[in-house]
Amino acid sequence: MTESFLPAANGVTTSVLRVLDHLATRGHDAVVVCPGPAPREYAGFPVVQLPSFSYRGFRAAVPGPQLVRVLDTFAPDVVHAAAPFGLGAQALVLARRRGIPTVAIFQTDVAGFARKHGLSATAPGIWRWLRTVHAYADLTLAPSSASLSDLAAAGVERTRWWGRGVDAETYHPRHRTTPEGVTVRSALLHGAPDGTVLVGYVGRLAPEKRVERLAVLGGDPRVRLVVVGDGPSRHALERQLPGARFLGRLDGTDLARAYAALDVFVHTGTHETFGQTLQEAMASAVTVVAPAAGGPLDVVAEGETGFLYAPENDQALAGAVRALVGDAGMRARMGEAGRRRVLPRSWAALGESLLGHYATVVDRAEERAARRVAEFERPLHR
Repeated sequence: MTESFLPAANGVTTSVLRVLDHLATRGHDAVVVCPGPAPREYAGFPVVQLPSFSYRGFRAAVPGPQLVRVLDTFAPDVVHAAAPFGLGAQALVLARRRGIPTVAIFQTDVAGFARKHGLSATAPGIWRWLRTVHAYADLTLAPSSASLSDLAAAGVERTRWWGRGVDAETYHPRHRTTPEGVTVRSALLHGAPDGTVLVGYVGRLAPEKRVERLAVLGGDPRVRLVVVGDGPSRHALERQLPGARFLGRLDGTDLARAYAALDVFVHTGTHETFGQTLQEAMASAVTVVAPAAGGPLDVVAEGETGFLYAPENDQALAGAVRALVGDAGMRARMGEAGRRRVLPRSWAALGESLLGHYATVVDRAEERAARRVAEFERPLHR
């Protein structure tokens, strides 16, 4: 059960796709329930589309009886709720009533996003709702130490760490030197003075991502900004970052070439539960700059693979980038260290870890069922 799926491109969708890929490889069976419109299948698994509505570029499913039919027909061994809020909440409640083990993935700082959309007053209520939702899960998995701390502070129990993998074969520094990769970099540098450094952002273009903060670099003649992605803020950002190259949404090899073309990758949002694009940039041997908050604290090794800046200090962001702009040797060393750091974080390893969490909740459910049977039978033997 996922609050986001194709064709939407975001961290939740990517994580769900990689989980489904792993389940298919290991020969498991699955069905996906998500907001429509969506593909009819993925990795050989059927996709059930629920009616949905759009809000600020996000599609939200409208829970209904169709979800009940899926659970009763498919009869899953485990319900996996990705970033549960509306659809996932209904799934967790229904699964609890049916005695189906559940795993919930905490992946989106909904309260933080609400604050960035001018809805700060709703944040406490959102956390209360999330605490209620996750109380129905047998296990909640979070991708970073910061997320686990946030969940503990909110009173969410039964939590464990489960990170995010990276495809280090697709995101690879070789793309910088292939003919196609050289063409991409040359196009991005067209018309720029020799020695210009490409500083880029990859991700959704939305208010909570705060990409407009890159404007602090606009006055540096050594820097050309590159923005990859799409979303509701794109038109405003094109006005705020007039010298930047906007490439739109890219996928697969095209995205990998864009990463590898960069000299420095900058993350601007301060409410990331993980920071998958940081890992992809590091796999591409690109040094990274990110706020010292949330998921990036676990991803970036300060001074080794990049720099962490004071989250709300635009001048600190600019200072970190400019230190890298002026030192090509440092960029190369940090880029190589970043790739070494993420190489062990394959999606295959994370997929196996997730299967272990599934097994844990299934075993606990079987133990509970066995205890109930024993308690029922005990009076009969007296």
